[in-house]
Amino acid sequence: MIAGIGIDITDISRIRAAVNKNQHFINRVLTPDEISQLSQLSEKRRFEYIAGRFSAKESYSKAYGSGLGKKVRFQDLTIINNQDGKPVVYNHPFDGNAFVSISHTDETVVTEVILENRG
Repeated sequence: MIAGIGIDITDISRIRAAVNKNQHFINRVLTPDEISQLSQLSEKRRFEYIAGRFSAKESYSKAYGSGLGKKVRFQDLTIINNQDGKPVVYNHPFDGNAFVSISHTDETVVTEVILENRG
């Protein structure tokens, strides 16, 4: 049974500006495993990846019902692309399944997260 659905839209230029202003932004938003995957990407793909993870974590927090803050923080979630390029939520606070979809244009990232109860 579905426990929550969250959606978010983020401008890639906003994320690029945040990274250029403060390099710690990446460490605040991405986990070490995500940073490792990020290091393998081209510059264009790097900003799409950062924006996608930022947006997906926003979507997750909305599906969780709390928004980002006390119950869900950026570092509470790890979203890694599998060998086929599909983003998979590996670590998260919800005691169930989490499904994520990330789509983007050159300017915008849109994400959706569905949380599903186990059983």
